Amino acid sequence: MREIVHMVHTSLDGCVEGPNGEFDWPVLGPELSAYSQQVTARCGEFAYGRKVWDMMSAYWPTAESISDHPHDIAFAPVWRATPKVVFSRTLEKADWNTRVVGGDLGAAVAALKAEPGEDVLLMGGAELAAELTARGLIDEYQVFVHPVVLGGGKRPFAEGTARLGLTLAQSRVFDDEVVLLRYRRA
Repeated sequence: MREIVHMVHTSLDGCVEGPNGEFDWPVLGPELSAYSQQVTARCGEFAYGRKVWDMMSAYWPTAESISDHPHDIAFAPVWRATPKVVFSRTLEKADWNTRVVGGDLGAAVAALKAEPGEDVLLMGGAELAAELTARGLIDEYQVFVHPVVLGGGKRPFAEGTARLGLTLAQSRVFDDEVVLLRYRRA
C-alpha cells in the first residue's frame, strides 16, 4: 500500500505562508535541494490542492526559462514527467500528466493509497493537508523549519485539528540553516 508523505516548509513561527500569502522566504541551499530531489525521486505521484496546483502549474512547466536556480532547473523536468493528482471540487481538467479528483475526499485518497506504485508526495496545500490530517490519511510529515519569523499567516494545520500522536523518525540540518523534522504517525 502506498503512503501519503506530506512535505511542508514552515517559518519559525509555524506559518506556511506570510500574512499576505507570500511564499518568498524558504531557503533552498544545495543540501536541502539534493534531499528534496531524493524524496521526489522515490515518490511515484505528486498530490496538490487546487490553490497550490494553480501556483505549481503556472511555474514548473517553464521554470527553466524563468529561473536560473540549480534546484529549479533540476526539478522542472521531474515535475513535468511525474504523474500528479489534484483534489478539487471545482477544477475539471488539468494538464501536465495530471488527473483531477473530486467528490468524497476520504474515499478518493483511500483508493489512491491502494493503487500499486511508489508513495504519493503531498507538496503544500494547507487546506488539503489539514483535511487529510483530520481523517488520519497522512502517514509521514516532513516539516522543514526555515530561519524566518513571518509574524502571521496561514498555519499548516487548521484551528481545532484533533490531537495527533507522532513519532520522530529523523531530524536533520541542511545548509546550516533549515531543520527537517520528519514524523510518522504513532
